[in-house]
Amino acid sequence: MEWTLEVVVVPVSDLDRAKAFYAEQVGFTVDHDMTVGEGARFVQLTPPGSGCSVVIGKGAVPEMPPGSLKGLQLVVNDLPKAHAMLRERGVEVSEIEVFGSGAWDGEANLDNVGFVHFADPDGNAWMVQQISSRK
Repeated sequence: MEWTLEVVVVPVSDLDRAKAFYAEQVGFTVDHDMTVGEGARFVQLTPPGSGCSVVIGKGAVPEMPPGSLKGLQLVVNDLPKAHAMLRERGVEVSEIEVFGSGAWDGEANLDNVGFVHFADPDGNAWMVQQISSRK
């Protein structure tokens, strides 16, 4: 039996600001933006190529303090390219780091050990890791 993770709820304080950040700056696709009753709205967004989406909302999702989600991780096959894209879109993103070694020298292999970090406007923390192939 396969078990797949399909949705992660991300707690935010301002739904429209968060939607704009994830869609326009980070580049997620907006799958749904639905109002499901008085005061209940949710937005589902999916990272390009991902089988798992994030949901932000009010009244239709579990209550969690905005900014309390830490350690969300995205995986890309080209970390320098992803880093440049985030910067070009105005995301405050860390420099590229090599796990256990510190700052990337521009030449070391980043597979499995290369990371950048960013946070959404509420402080929900994300990591982006490079994995070019899986064994």
